[in-house]
Amino acid sequence: MGSALVRGKYVVVKVTSRAESMVVPDGAVFQRDGVVVDVGPYAELVARHRPDEVLGSPEHVVVPGFVNAHHHVGLTPFQLGSPDYPLELWFASRMSARTVDPYLDTLYSAFEMLESGITTVQHLHGWRVGPASRVIAVAERILKAYEDIGMRVSYSFALRDQNRLAYEADEAFARRLPAPVSDELLAYLRAQAIPVEDHHGIFTHLWEKCGRNARERARVQLAPANLHWCSDGALGALRDWSAKYRVPMHMHLVETAYQKEYARRRTGGTALGHLATLGLTGPHLTLGHGVWLSEADIELVADSGTRICHNASSNLRLRSGVGPLNHWAARGVRVGIGLDEAGINDDRDMLQEMRLVLRLHRVPGMDDVVPTCHQVLRMATEDGAATTPYAGQIGTLEPGKAADLVVLSWQQIAAPYLSPDTSVVDAVVHRAKTDGVALVMVAGEVVLRDGCFTRVDKAALLEELAGSLRAPLTPEEEDRRRLSRAVFPVVKAFYDGWLDEDARVPFYRPSSRV
Repeated sequence: MGSALVRGKYVVVKVTSRAESMVVPDGAVFQRDGVVVDVGPYAELVARHRPDEVLGSPEHVVVPGFVNAHHHVGLTPFQLGSPDYPLELWFASRMSARTVDPYLDTLYSAFEMLESGITTVQHLHGWRVGPASRVIAVAERILKAYEDIGMRVSYSFALRDQNRLAYEADEAFARRLPAPVSDELLAYLRAQAIPVEDHHGIFTHLWEKCGRNARERARVQLAPANLHWCSDGALGALRDWSAKYRVPMHMHLVETAYQKEYARRRTGGTALGHLATLGLTGPHLTLGHGVWLSEADIELVADSGTRICHNASSNLRLRSGVGPLNHWAARGVRVGIGLDEAGINDDRDMLQEMRLVLRLHRVPGMDDVVPTCHQVLRMATEDGAATTPYAGQIGTLEPGKAADLVVLSWQQIAAPYLSPDTSVVDAVVHRAKTDGVALVMVAGEVVLRDGCFTRVDKAALLEELAGSLRAPLTPEEEDRRRLSRAVFPVVKAFYDGWLDEDARVPFYRPSSRV
């Protein structure tokens, strides 16, 4: 693959604490064959090494590549006709989405991710119906898209074996609708059913395809979709597969207050407590969202080494609440950042998401408990990496780590003036924009340079995607739209009375009480 010396006015090597980072002024990173070999002052490295090319300049900042630790689709639900309803209603609206080519759809979001400096993505796939052979075919198209653009991916197919629409058995919920709509809904839900053992086949097929998780840029992990979607038998199977194949798991959990109430009704306790009883907690498990974890849950997360992925934009858009990041951080929980379906601007912009995370948790008071720029940068890099099969291999620019990095324009960050007392990490997190992303490198390969992708033709592929959606709706798409409209009010009525006033606020003190 060759070698490169990547130079910057500053090189941010890694975050060392919530208040400090290791930064090399007038520094450089030397990589060979996709691996960081040396990091230090530019003058010393240029004297020690003979790179094939020199990238960057004294007018750039070099940072580790960002990790989007929770991602699903390309075209956003809003683009496909689903407004930002509360999550449980949003599921019903998503039934009406158009069928989109998975290869082109994946590339659409990959363009946005790379343009904001994301080099690795945890792709959680779960919207395609069975059988297993169809899931595998779609998964291979998704993996092919990431391979073609050059991005690093951890792929999971989310296991669901129950309660596919509302937090009730499919047959029981379908009976809430009149015939023949009830029969149509039940047929729709049954088409999504994949036996647990077939899920094992999906995983092992893709695990082998990814070289038993030894491929450089494509690996797989397991994804129990959520407590309400998984029976105890399915959760036990996933626990055993995780141990057998030594792969991590990523699981949505208590994203909403309704999910917290579902767990109480099912288990008599909390969702996380139930997972702990089944032996699922630990460093191999990442919880997506975790908005409604209790204080005791957070202690359990911290004590077990379980990770959390914070999806701030998604939580706000779907009225799920605000994840208690300050409480997680106070207990030493490792937390990554995920853009989920889309960010605040209905896109995948990690630079903006970091700013949202930085400012969303600025609670009143003068104590030093709110997020810092160093903390947020670590969430977007090393701690996000810890939620994937690439843990320990990406997320910092240290010798031996993968050469995944982003080169940012210092001019875009600092012009027309920036106080010299401002730390470079503060400057990056507060001010870096996507139009200042000058170069993105994955595994030592430049995949984005000056806004141009080096492996694929963005304009042509986006036109192909747009062209595929100019066709009229298919009869199957029309049927799903009609079914979605019929189901929506029934889903809303199903949750009437689930929440009392106390259940509408998380464990921490609300801003006011009447």
